[in-house]
Amino acid sequence: MNIIVCAKQVVDVAEIKVDSSTKKPILAGVPQKISDMDKNALEEAIKIKEKHSGKITVITVGNPDAKERIKELLAMGADEGVLITPPDHADYHVIAHLLVGAIRKIGTYDIILCGEASIDMFSGQMGPRIAGLLNIPQITYAQTATVEHKNVISEKNLGEKTVTIESPFPVLITMTKESNQPRLPSLMAILASSSKPIHEWPVSSVITEPLIPKVKTIDIKGIPMQRKNIIYQDDLDQSVGKLVDELAKVGVLR
Repeated sequence: MNIIVCAKQVVDVAEIKVDSSTKKPILAGVPQKISDMDKNALEEAIKIKEKHSGKITVITVGNPDAKERIKELLAMGADEGVLITPPDHADYHVIAHLLVGAIRKIGTYDIILCGEASIDMFSGQMGPRIAGLLNIPQITYAQTATVEHKNVISEKNLGEKTVTIESPFPVLITMTKESNQPRLPSLMAILASSSKPIHEWPVSSVITEPLIPKVKTIDIKGIPMQRKNIIYQDDLDQSVGKLVDELAKVGVLR
């Protein structure tokens, strides 16, 4: 199996603080990591490789320091990495075309795996965009990916029911956080990963025409999460009545 995993370097959202005066997130000094669900995608790729053999290539579109994050994925079990540094103000449109250009440059592939969404923006767009540009089938929000001789079978949870989907190769699958538990690489795997290649491809090597962003981010602000800390200590019926009235005043109930 030739497997491609698309991974994104993101800021650790758990470490972000919001400036109380400007409401803007403070990003300076926040550590970066590979988006959690992209690690789920890689873990699924490793499991497929362990069963069917093959090769795993990780593609990242990001700043040069993303090379350190790619090394973590190589230590987990990927065979090689590809890093593309995007132009300024790259949006989903630009990133998707860069990833597709890299995939086409790689050439042969059976499965493309992505996380269901990134933990920073959580749009869930990238997998479907890639599949659409490549004109291949896609299975989104998959909780399993069982690879057989000529096809892959996935299950996705729709709440009250589970849907089983079958697709031939090539296919793109986006994995959920519940799909597996990404492994922690051993010391030997970390040391061995230093010999695995990371290719740094310029934009011009994967895209020949200029890419113009379609979306412009005007501003980013944090949402204040202040609590009113109202405590009702009357008897139960009176407390419930007051609670309902208060929720109605703030627009929670209509």
